[in-house]
Amino acid sequence: MPEIPFSFPVEDGWRQTHLGRLFGHAMRRFDARVLQLMARNVEVPLALSNLAARDQVTAAHVHITRHLALQGDRLTDLAQRAGMTKQAMANLVDQCEAWGLVTRTADPLDARARRVCFTPTGLAWLQAFQDAVAQAEAEFRDEVGQDVATVVAIGLEAYAGAAGG
Repeated sequence: MPEIPFSFPVEDGWRQTHLGRLFGHAMRRFDARVLQLMARNVEVPLALSNLAARDQVTAAHVHITRHLALQGDRLTDLAQRAGMTKQAMANLVDQCEAWGLVTRTADPLDARARRVCFTPTGLAWLQAFQDAVAQAEAEFRDEVGQDVATVVAIGLEAYAGAAGG
């Protein structure tokens, strides 16, 4: 076994239990539950429900659902708001366009640009997303208790707000 040049504590469980890792696990669990609920929503077109049920729709696809403005966005603006590269967002938009969730239209302010907009199917998907998020939040509150859920929400809002300003 190689010798470590400096002293590490014998207990290194902190690598598995620090806040960043817990945030990541919680976010993945929450997003997975939201997608599971969306897959079961009867208002979601059957083809999309089947994709979600087979894990073809991922949390990455939800970036479009979370970040696309109702009036549409240019791809660069959408990518920036989602914290993704333009190329990665273009790939997601291509998939969502093939699924009928979004369409690309001419930008009325710039003839060279295109806008990504929800289709009627995409708006139904957005409603299913809103319903699923509300149910997943309610389940979280039931599991941890109202007081803990409120403290967690306040703490996360304060922490996220501190990063932005």
